[in-house]
Amino acid sequence: MSNTDLIIEERSRDIGDFLVGRLLPFRKNRMVGPFIYIDHMGPLTLRNGQYADIDQHPHIGLSTLTFLLDGEMVHEDSIGTKQRIAPGAVNWMCAGKGVSHTERTPAELRDGRDLKMHGYQIWVALPKEKEDMDPEFHHIEAKSLPTWEEDGMKLRLVAGEAYGRKSPVPVHSKLFMLEVISEKGGALNTGDNLFGEIGICIVEGAIQACEHSIDKGNMLVAKAQDSCRIALAPKTHLLLFGGEPFAEERYIDWNFVSSDKTKIEEAKAAWRSKTFPIMKHDATYIPHPQFKD
Repeated sequence: MSNTDLIIEERSRDIGDFLVGRLLPFRKNRMVGPFIYIDHMGPLTLRNGQYADIDQHPHIGLSTLTFLLDGEMVHEDSIGTKQRIAPGAVNWMCAGKGVSHTERTPAELRDGRDLKMHGYQIWVALPKEKEDMDPEFHHIEAKSLPTWEEDGMKLRLVAGEAYGRKSPVPVHSKLFMLEVISEKGGALNTGDNLFGEIGICIVEGAIQACEHSIDKGNMLVAKAQDSCRIALAPKTHLLLFGGEPFAEERYIDWNFVSSDKTKIEEAKAAWRSKTFPIMKHDATYIPHPQFKD
């Protein structure tokens, strides 16, 4: 049996100043472990006074993981957080029962210079018993993440547990997110080092897995228990993520995720009526696309 369940090609979508390549969700309710949403930002260069300005919007039932490869952004949210993020660091926001936030180019970089931007915005669904938790925010510097070399490859454990190591990102379920960079190419044997479902995102380069050749801009979804040898071409950059799937189905509507459709409808109504938790100092507001507020 092939170890591949699905090969997903990145699909571009426009979110204003960014052309974003969406990898998840691919089909209705399609997840990889607890990961429910992955957007690829860039790589691109912002010129002539263009900046990354993602206005105030809400979340419930999930954790957001921001991981940049190039550029910087400032996160602000309704629980009072203001945090700048640089490449290699992690911003981890647990929305729980409700939080709103913005992400923007830092003020001191708004001087007309060319700005590079490249990264991933990732959503991890919360376990059912954590969906109504109070919102939290955690920032983890790049130097605090486990990094090591193996078979000539550089590895960084962004979140969760893998390869006998544990990231300091305070996750709420059994998962992993791993960055792999190989200059010369080689073989990556996941073996017993990963678990559950596995997504392999090709940032740069290409891989050969079983009978499949997968190039940059695609994602391979596999089962850890069936995983085979993964051959990396020279100058390949990967993100591996996944973990144990939840027993219950997850529903997604815009920025809301829950195991209970009623909670999503309540969040939509609260955001429309502006009774949802909001940032008082930020007047921006992205309406639910279903409504014409």
